Amino acid sequence: MLSRRSMHRTATALAALALAGGAFAQKKEVTFAHQDMLVPLRTIMESGELEKATGYKINWRMFGGGGDVIRAMASGDVQIGEAGSSPVAAAASQGQDIKLFWILDDIADAEALVARNGSNISSLKDLKGKKVATPFVSTAHYQLMVGLQKEGVDPKGVNVMNMRPPEIAAAWERGDIDAAFIWDPVLSKAKASGKVIATSGSFGKMGHPTFDGLVVNAKWAAEHEAFMVALVKALAKADADYRGNAAQWTADSPQVKAVAKWTKADAAAVPAAMALYRFPTAEEQLSANWLGGGAAKALADTAVFLKEQGRVQEVKPNYGAFVTTTYVQKALGK
Repeated sequence: MLSRRSMHRTATALAALALAGGAFAQKKEVTFAHQDMLVPLRTIMESGELEKATGYKINWRMFGGGGDVIRAMASGDVQIGEAGSSPVAAAASQGQDIKLFWILDDIADAEALVARNGSNISSLKDLKGKKVATPFVSTAHYQLMVGLQKEGVDPKGVNVMNMRPPEIAAAWERGDIDAAFIWDPVLSKAKASGKVIATSGSFGKMGHPTFDGLVVNAKWAAEHEAFMVALVKALAKADADYRGNAAQWTADSPQVKAVAKWTKADAAAVPAAMALYRFPTAEEQLSANWLGGGAAKALADTAVFLKEQGRVQEVKPNYGAFVTTTYVQKALGK
């Protein structure tokens, strides 16, 4: 027969077990915000391998832009998300508790400045007095401004127009603009009746790289280290599969079908579009080009640009505080 004390102990133990069970269940779930970037990560999403490896329930939620992802993370609705270097720089500048832990892709030649045939534009210097469209505060906008600065062109002498990708596509069709700095699928359409003047990759080689990255709520990541390491291992494996077998990633392959499914892209256009990106290896992620220093510098440079555009109030003294190599190092056994 249970005494009052033992009953109390039992009740206390059961209550503690219930709380622990609730905490365990909570720990085993994560909301991951993704966008429409054409990246090998989509094969992980399709296979369910990360869920199987970790036992976590992963809520994959698609967002229309990096700014939306960052806002959802700030509200606590999302723990991990995909965002371009520009929105990541904005979040860091606002002091959001995030860590960039993986370079999803080096944008490289996947964003480009295309001049319309017959526009008499053959270099950035020829943009003076021309109508150039790009989505403001995007990585493409940043690169356009960097390019003009490098060429000594006063941006005030160029009619830089703020348009979303669908608006750029329509304006291009109507002949309302002379050039555009944009990404696929609009980029491919523009190339059909124009020529590439410069790419993000060409500016990246000058020390101004742009990228898409994975960011995580710093507190959540510290509490879920095993999941983070498993995620990084899966990312490295998927990227390696693409790098080593890109020729097999055809429109009718399961890999490309997965990318198309999760991004709502046309499978036929995926292989060529993916070929424009670079996907750093795990070792390259740790290098001075990326998480080992280059990413922080890119965020700092972008933050200066965002402040000039009135999008952030201050530039932080150290953007390295918003970048971590911890999970890649652990995934590599370092």
